[in-house]
Amino acid sequence: MRVRVTGVNRRPLLAIDSASLYFRAYFGIPESAARAPDGSPVNAVRGFTDMLATLIRTRKPDRVVCALDASWRPEWRVALIPSYKAHRVAVAPSVEEVPDTLVPQVPIILELLEAVGIPAFGVDGYEADDVLGTIAVTQPGPVEIASGDRDLFQLVDDARGTRLLYCGRGVAKLEDADEALVAAKYGVAPQRYADFAALRGDPSDGLPGVAGVGDKTAARLVERYGGIEDILAALDDPAAGFAAGVRTKLLASRDYLTAAGPVVRVATDVKLPITDYDLPSAPADPDAVLALAEKWNLAGPCQRLVDAITEPSSTGAATR
Repeated sequence: MRVRVTGVNRRPLLAIDSASLYFRAYFGIPESAARAPDGSPVNAVRGFTDMLATLIRTRKPDRVVCALDASWRPEWRVALIPSYKAHRVAVAPSVEEVPDTLVPQVPIILELLEAVGIPAFGVDGYEADDVLGTIAVTQPGPVEIASGDRDLFQLVDDARGTRLLYCGRGVAKLEDADEALVAAKYGVAPQRYADFAALRGDPSDGLPGVAGVGDKTAARLVERYGGIEDILAALDDPAAGFAAGVRTKLLASRDYLTAAGPVVRVATDVKLPITDYDLPSAPADPDAVLALAEKWNLAGPCQRLVDAITEPSSTGAATR
């Protein structure tokens, strides 16, 4: 069921693609610039915490949640397209290749989120994208999704106030994407972005796409015929008007396209745990926050995050 916006002045639910942000933080901040007293790098923790604080301070949500990849390469997607994320596998079949110095930083991020009182969870068998997609269509809007993953453009929905805060160049330069921005950027409506992506392919996810079909051709096909299923159905119609070369390419990729549709579409029917998304007005465990700040040399980022949630203009209690 798709939930509609219930109040003109309602503040947004800020939904964070956690891995997207902490990977970006890890590669964006040199390890030498952020170390704990014992010498351990904490660049991902520092960057993630500061990005989260900035998002809360600037977007002024009254609800916040961090989505995790419980299954970063779900078996049901791999069964449909075996190349899905295969280039990112470190140990077959399901262990993701992650930098050695990032791995120990993720539990610190989760400890800090728990201490502050911001929920973070994943769901077995699904990626963070699927958790975010389900939140976007089941929670009262508006919903703002912060991620550097282009796949999430498909969730943008002006009618219910779902936007993608695209952090491809970082939080400071995020693109606040509505339907018009997606159409201007890719030539398709958000609800057709997944079809467009399947046609043109996505090397970052191991999706080959249709050989010889790039962004412009993919957008034209979607605009003229509709989604993948519509395009495949039109291939059987001699009067459909495909250029001979394009039709040949699509026919050669028919099996791929049949499988790709469900793979590229974000799931919106994941069974989510019952969770309180309300932004806390104070840390849930101040002593734990202080201990983490001291242990990992994170006094500045932790203080900025605490300040962000405790500012009257940032807390849901001030407006409800």
